Amino acid sequence: MSVAIVTGSSGLIGSETVEFLHDQGLDVIGVDNDMRSYFFGPEASTRWNEERLRDALPRFRAVDLDIRDEDGVDALVRDVAGDLELIVHAAAQPSHDWAAREPKTDFTVNAVGTLNLLEATRLHAPGATFAFLSTNKVYGDAPNELPLVERERRWELDPSHPWAEHGFDESMRIDQSKHSLFGASKAGADVLVQEYGRYFGMSTGCFRGGCLTGPQHSGAELHGFLAYLVRCAVTGTRYTIFGYKGKQVRDNIHSHDLVSALWHFSRAPRPGAVYNIGGSRHANCSVLEAIDLIEELSGRSIDFTLSDEARQGDHIWWVSDVRRFQADYPDWSYEYDLTSMVEEIIEAATTRFAR
Repeated sequence: MSVAIVTGSSGLIGSETVEFLHDQGLDVIGVDNDMRSYFFGPEASTRWNEERLRDALPRFRAVDLDIRDEDGVDALVRDVAGDLELIVHAAAQPSHDWAAREPKTDFTVNAVGTLNLLEATRLHAPGATFAFLSTNKVYGDAPNELPLVERERRWELDPSHPWAEHGFDESMRIDQSKHSLFGASKAGADVLVQEYGRYFGMSTGCFRGGCLTGPQHSGAELHGFLAYLVRCAVTGTRYTIFGYKGKQVRDNIHSHDLVSALWHFSRAPRPGAVYNIGGSRHANCSVLEAIDLIEELSGRSIDFTLSDEARQGDHIWWVSDVRRFQADYPDWSYEYDLTSMVEEIIEAATTRFAR
């Protein structure tokens, strides 16, 4: 039986990946040590999701392992190397705000942890596919230098700009900009993943995500844009918008659509590949537009305040150009638009948090 290892297996993308790969007939090993509760507090713990996966999936095995543990990672990969087909690396410290609190923790989780996984794969299972969940923060704040136009409820890229129609492509530079420490650690990991593909010929791919979302997201104030907004609506918690008048734009991709893209890649990997992956022009919104939509669909109001202080390295406007991935994998397509995403998140949050 073919085996897949999924890191961050109790998180949003990790858990979606576990279920998807299990449905494809693979034995799945999930690696997670619930560091999300350390990053964002007990309310962001993902233990509930691990228990759900254990109960539902007979060929799923959960391993409590810190990816910074070089020997532990090496032993895990070595033990299943003969059957290992795919590694999906979704574990991370995911917040650019939190990274400034503990830069060494952020870097060792995001960069060193990735190196540990890559090296164990190279040594024991070099034929396995390695799909890495990177981030659009590897571009730093370079996108903010582009000509932006202020609209009533959002910022937009000037229509005359070449990227206005489809969003940012992979040619956007990743240096000479302010990344946040999180963006820097993920950029280091991103380049390592590329290098193991290009230098060692391994089947590695970087997926530079926009806002990743879905009903299993344990959203927190510092991470998980749509999920946390919905939680605020359901629980009556006040939400703070940081900077840009609430008109900053994010594209949003449902976890299922992202995992489907990872699966397509794993069937025909391209060593060292790099893809922007997000909601593109198909699914994007400003914070203000997201609030409007959540209030409309939930029937609940969101109490929010506007702060003039923007998050360092934050993007004013981000829309991913996914055409490179679509050109390489033309059978992949979106199943969720923004409305259907939010409807699912509201349903899940109402079940978990409603008073």
